[in-house]
Amino acid sequence: MPDMNPASASREFDALIVGAGFAGLYQLLCLRDRLGLKAQVLEAGDGVGGTWYWNRYPGARCDSESHAYNYTFSKELFEEWEWTERYPDHAEIRRYLNHVADRFDLKKDIRFGTRVVGARYDEAANRWSVTTEAGETLTAQFLITAVGCLSTANVPKFPGLESFQGDWYHTGQWPHEGVDFTGKRVGLIGTGSTGIQAAPVIAETAAHLTVFQRTANYSVPAHNVPLSPEFKAWVKENHAEIRRIMHTNTNGQAFFIEDRSAWDVTPEQRQALYEAAWAKGGLQFRGVFRDILLDKAANDTAAEFLKNKIRSIVKDPATAALLADIDHPYAAKRPPIDTDYFATFNRSNVSLVNVRAAPIERITPTGLRTRDAEYPLDIIVFATGFDAMTGPLLKLNIEGRSGQPLAKAWEAGPRNYLGLQVAGFPNLFTITGPGSPSVLCNMPVAIEQHAEWITDCIAHLRAKGLARVETTEAAMADWVAKVNEAANVTLLPQAHHSWYLGANVPGKPRVFMPYAGGMARYRAICESVTAKGYEGFVLSD
Repeated sequence: MPDMNPASASREFDALIVGAGFAGLYQLLCLRDRLGLKAQVLEAGDGVGGTWYWNRYPGARCDSESHAYNYTFSKELFEEWEWTERYPDHAEIRRYLNHVADRFDLKKDIRFGTRVVGARYDEAANRWSVTTEAGETLTAQFLITAVGCLSTANVPKFPGLESFQGDWYHTGQWPHEGVDFTGKRVGLIGTGSTGIQAAPVIAETAAHLTVFQRTANYSVPAHNVPLSPEFKAWVKENHAEIRRIMHTNTNGQAFFIEDRSAWDVTPEQRQALYEAAWAKGGLQFRGVFRDILLDKAANDTAAEFLKNKIRSIVKDPATAALLADIDHPYAAKRPPIDTDYFATFNRSNVSLVNVRAAPIERITPTGLRTRDAEYPLDIIVFATGFDAMTGPLLKLNIEGRSGQPLAKAWEAGPRNYLGLQVAGFPNLFTITGPGSPSVLCNMPVAIEQHAEWITDCIAHLRAKGLARVETTEAAMADWVAKVNEAANVTLLPQAHHSWYLGANVPGKPRVFMPYAGGMARYRAICESVTAKGYEGFVLSD
């Protein structure tokens, strides 16, 4: 789309921000309105929303509850916006972000339809040169990536895909006009959080839905409902307390993990607590006991409860057995929540195929062939996730000092300090980069903390008359060790096919990427770094 923004005539900025989702919008507000910097956001899409601009697949909605899935920096903003449902869908989240962008007049400093294809650091000038797909070059002292952790679609390279005569879609690149499944034979590949959300909705109109499952997954019911006037009033009245809880707990959610062990109660009490959490629904299920992600035996109690729920819901014993044949600890991968996912397999127009036992061999012109059978299909939906965390950053083709590509620096896996900076890449900040709590946390909380830390760091540089900030190899090595140490205390690395490890992308280094020590601990570490004069960073003129 043509860029009608008068601000786009400029080519030089104090700061360039890539991405106009939660992170990019807030970082722009911080730098422009609080520091008075000349800042610009570069956004590939033609509207705000970030991840939610692209993810419009059937059933797409947030798995954090709406009263926690928003900015908390402004009491007025928090109180004036009203969510309509317990879990907002993709359209409502975009409405919210458009409201924020309009309320703070952010769009005038966003270039929509502008895809970044390269960024190079000029050491002599201490500036970043950013190249767009249209061939334009913009420069800035600071480059801040706000590209999200889940924004680079992972489309499997199945042989024969180009020969398929039907239509195929990736859930992370969904057509804005939607897809009509009426009367169609649909194949859904992938049973992570996205596939679990999409399957029940697709099944409602498809002639037949075939779900191809490689990895069986746990899921807890969302119990999504419209919000009552009483609840909306309660949220507004308790803004300060909700914010306090979100900013002082492990995962940035609006609840604390219970301070009790699975072994502090009798088996009967434990069952009752799980039943109550199942009835309540949502991510809070993983907060029933503090040791669910720390002690395999404690985790087994939750896992067996959830597997029994699957067996009780799914009527066909063979299908139930496949869905409950889960090979990893509960919540060691992203723990999905759903609306009628398991019940969907009771429909006569839905079938489940085990592609671990009989792998997909190729896409054919008329469908899909596994080792054991051929499935005629009109539409294929890839719910195969993303090249998470590092993918969106590497796609920018960033080159640091002496032209070193970020891809080369991260050849053996992502190395950085606090998830914020990489040695050899001065004045480059990565919001919720690998090595930060990011995807193990309610994202808006992690984003606000990072955007504010970056803003404070730049303010400190300017106050001291300094021009550049860069972490060190030693600080990175120390932080990578801490990230690994935090992960290894938990059961998270035991899910060997998790995208937390990059295992869903062929050839990607197997490194546990997010910081698993908890948002509250991470926040304290960042505050300590600042208090010690930006320990681990070199600040220079």
